[in-house]
Amino acid sequence: MMLSGCLYAMIPEGAAPRPSVTNTPDTEGVSAELLPYYEQTLEWTQCDRGGAAFDCTYVNAPLDWENPGDGDIQLSIVRHQAAGTPAGSLLTNPGGPGASGRDFILDNLSYAVSTDLADNYDVIGFDPRGVGDSTAVRCFDAAGMDAYLYDIPASSRGTAEWEAELTQRNKAFAEACDANSEGILPFITTVNSARDMDLIRGVLGDKQLNYLGYSYGTFLGATYADLYPQKAGRLVLDGAIDPAVSGMNVGTTQALGFESALRAYMQDCLDSGSCPFNGTVDEAMADLGALLAAVDRTPLKNDDGRMLGADSLMTGIIAALYSADSWTYLTQALDGALQGDPYTAFVLADFYNAREDGTYLDNSSEAFRAYNCMDYPVEDDQAAQDAADAKIAAGAPTIAPYWSGPDSCEVWPYPPTGTRGEIHAEGAGPILVVGTTNDPATPYEWSVSLAKQLEEGVLITRVGEGHTGYNKGNVCVDSAVDVYFLDDTVPDADVKCD
Repeated sequence: MMLSGCLYAMIPEGAAPRPSVTNTPDTEGVSAELLPYYEQTLEWTQCDRGGAAFDCTYVNAPLDWENPGDGDIQLSIVRHQAAGTPAGSLLTNPGGPGASGRDFILDNLSYAVSTDLADNYDVIGFDPRGVGDSTAVRCFDAAGMDAYLYDIPASSRGTAEWEAELTQRNKAFAEACDANSEGILPFITTVNSARDMDLIRGVLGDKQLNYLGYSYGTFLGATYADLYPQKAGRLVLDGAIDPAVSGMNVGTTQALGFESALRAYMQDCLDSGSCPFNGTVDEAMADLGALLAAVDRTPLKNDDGRMLGADSLMTGIIAALYSADSWTYLTQALDGALQGDPYTAFVLADFYNAREDGTYLDNSSEAFRAYNCMDYPVEDDQAAQDAADAKIAAGAPTIAPYWSGPDSCEVWPYPPTGTRGEIHAEGAGPILVVGTTNDPATPYEWSVSLAKQLEEGVLITRVGEGHTGYNKGNVCVDSAVDVYFLDDTVPDADVKCD
């Protein structure tokens, strides 16, 4: 099991057109067959949101970068212009894979970047291929997604029948994605998305890419730096994914990370004086395990008719662990579940799945699977899987019973093209890697590893809880990142921010 590394909705109809971009595209080193893409003129449209001014447009990109004559896709782009003369463009990615980078900027600009960066850069958000308002992966309708994400299997957990039921569910999902995505599934890869980023850079007229990537966005940014080291400008990778770690090990490490975050939450809950659990952390965790087991045996009925089983309750728990700011909601959800009321637990699970009032706000769940199934080689090593399961059972006993299951990528209609290995980005120059010590989704050890792999990686450590570290109120982290982007000042050594 791998979890999305982000948690964060359309361009207004009838928006006014704005003049075409007059930037001179950067076409240095571009082959003749790709020149029409890099030389395209963009038509920007006003798409203001929440009182702030934004421009939106689309960029045409090759469906298949290896065969650019085989058709085009569209990439949806949003720009927040600098207050004065911009230092250049700053591309951003919120993670996932599958999160909308366009909505990230439209709805979360102050969360995405500091005021100083927004004032000095044209901040660019984009929906990667397969995502959101770009040419997108499409699978089930809302009812189908509800069934796929929330329905409780008829068979008992862990039995052969349970495995077969979930495998069939995954197969039906994969077949729907293939049928409804108009042939794009084989090309939904991080390598292709990194090539798309270089196209965006080029048509915007930037000689080098300045980039701020969160979570999965760190893998995208590191991949870009490896493919285009001479075009890599100032890159910050926050909440890193280790590109050398296999999919199986990603799932194992995340399970341990979320268990650690859950224990930190539980200590805070017990200290608050208003926790639905009592005793030591170990005793409270055992009681939480008993609650999960009880809900697994006897699901709780919500007002909308949905049944809360242990899997959906665990989804809600995990959603709240991404940020300590959400721990209050987790306490409400667990207290409610103990009283037989699943409402708040469903609120958290729906937030994680981008579900609201029976509809899905985006296609992040679909794109997440599409990217991972093409990026990660399928692993067929039962001994290694047994060892991973044993490690999770020992290190994450509360989470373990609800973590493992059939791999949805085993029945994906196209074989993966991605490989796992270290990324060195030789010649790319200094790259800042930000890691948070108790980050549950992208554990700190991955940031340490990526910073070491990169030829000129510099590690910025945030000591604390939650997912990612920049723009979270830690002055030390924020200063290191902002000074790097604004003044090109690189720390002399790794930085620890308490």
